[in-house]
Amino acid sequence: MKWHYRWKRFLVALRRLQARNQGDWFWLRSKPTPVASLNRDLWRWAEPSANYYTMLGLSGVIATLGLLANSSATIIGAMIIAPLMGPINAIAFAMAMGNRRLLKRATFTILSGILLSVLIASIITWLLGLSRLTAEIEIRMEPNLIDLGVALAAGAAGAFAKSRRHIADALPGVAIAVALVPPLSVIGIGLALPSRPVAVGAALLFLTNLASIVLSGALVFILQKYGSLRRAQQGITLSALILVCLGLPLGLSFRDLVIQEKTRSRLLELVARQTQQWGNIEINRLSVYRQHQGLIVKLELAASITPVTVTSVTAKEVDALHQAMETTLGKAITLEVAVVPVTRFQFQPSP
Repeated sequence: MKWHYRWKRFLVALRRLQARNQGDWFWLRSKPTPVASLNRDLWRWAEPSANYYTMLGLSGVIATLGLLANSSATIIGAMIIAPLMGPINAIAFAMAMGNRRLLKRATFTILSGILLSVLIASIITWLLGLSRLTAEIEIRMEPNLIDLGVALAAGAAGAFAKSRRHIADALPGVAIAVALVPPLSVIGIGLALPSRPVAVGAALLFLTNLASIVLSGALVFILQKYGSLRRAQQGITLSALILVCLGLPLGLSFRDLVIQEKTRSRLLELVARQTQQWGNIEINRLSVYRQHQGLIVKLELAASITPVTVTSVTAKEVDALHQAMETTLGKAITLEVAVVPVTRFQFQPSP
């Protein structure tokens, strides 16, 4: 009975506290942007103005130099100032509203911006004469289903932020997440080298981002009562068909990524067991790459060198490791091993 009485007193106190803190907090409510205001804003972004081409050109220069220099911070800066999200959101809004004039204008702005970004990247790469593929370029050559999921979520976030007055600060984060300009710069780099795998892989990534943003953005606009599903039926169907077509190579790339990571884990365990018998050897890096006739495994080992002992790795030991890899995986493996000498010193605490 006592516990029941205490529980009732707690509920009464909670209700009094709730009643005391109730109020009409209307100024905190997030209301959708009026249709007319949003339409004017997106028309402004869809206009192929001098400001648009200037910012996009500068973004392309920064992205290309960042890719060639393998600088993540520089590439992120290029993503933030790139104005491509504006006309892409305009395409999504035009699809939802059935506004063909806005759709045509935004499409022209996007296509001309694509040509400008690719041209700038090609010219810079040709002038610098660099032919080395950096890590930032390579990661944009093999898009997969993860990139598709990121683009869908980023497109939805961009459309929602555009339709709300007080959360526009999220747009730079959306630009960073979806990364539209760097793939275009990689396409230009691939054309200047020339390298077909680089250009095709980056083009697949950009098309995935573009179609995903348009599809998810249009659906978000429709869910917020901008336009209707009937008006956007053709555009949504086309975007969905494009994503389905792109999903096949993306799915294959994702499958290869999963297989590659599983293979790397198995090889890492095997190498750790084998190198235990070699002395003071540590594994610095192990990379696995697919090729037509099997796998390429690149292994970097650290061999300890002390004033007393010198740990060395012989060709016979590496050959035994190579045979163990092929036996374990049942595939032809090209093994590349680099042994880096490491000097270690250890001093005991002073008495």
